Amino acid sequence: MTRRITLTTFVLLLLLAASAAIVLRTEQGYAAASYAWLKLRGGYSVDERIRMHSGAVERRLKAKFAAVAVPYPPAQLAYIAFKDTAELQVYARASPSAEWRRVHTYPILGMSGDLGPKLRQGDMQVPEGIYRAEFLNANSRFHLSIRLNYPNEFDRAQARAEGRTELGSDIMIHGTAASIGCLAMGNQAAEDLFILAALSGKEQVEIVVAPTDFRRQPVRTPDGTPAWLSALYGNIKAALSRFPSEA
Repeated sequence: MTRRITLTTFVLLLLLAASAAIVLRTEQGYAAASYAWLKLRGGYSVDERIRMHSGAVERRLKAKFAAVAVPYPPAQLAYIAFKDTAELQVYARASPSAEWRRVHTYPILGMSGDLGPKLRQGDMQVPEGIYRAEFLNANSRFHLSIRLNYPNEFDRAQARAEGRTELGSDIMIHGTAASIGCLAMGNQAAEDLFILAALSGKEQVEIVVAPTDFRRQPVRTPDGTPAWLSALYGNIKAALSRFPSEA
């Protein structure tokens, strides 16, 4: 009887271990386990995250920067996300007066909502506009994350004019493959984007979220959208014009 219980327990432990190994191989599983560990250890600083991930990020990206003649890490960065193609393009330049060069393009693995701006908390929309990196979260539940300064001045001005008050917040570019209102990039891409921003300085990161690439597509606003949307899309088009559309 004792041998049967021991064998059963052993088999259950094996099954639990196998299940845990499978879960840890997923983006969400790895992020959840990492988050549990960081809570136990009291969290990480940005500098600690740099020490943890900068070697792997440099191995993945340094040659890409060299290929477009931009030093690694660069003086300035731009992360440009397009909703319709679910991709995020990384641009960099060596100085504020230098030309922008496209370094790499990442697929966006998860985002919610449709084309169009975010209007209120809970609408599950990813914002559209021109933002900056407000905060580097070294202790995110989604591995690593970069918080956008949503709502920005434009977002707040339109909300005041329309009497909207609950605009939502905490819009992130983060790891894992699923998101509600944010851009989920996968854990490895999140490491790249986070470490680049940390090394260059978050103040040197511009973030543009567009419904489509207005360098190649005309600006159109669907019927029933806010009257101010054409102005927003005009601003986004002007911002995009500073970046070459081809690598």
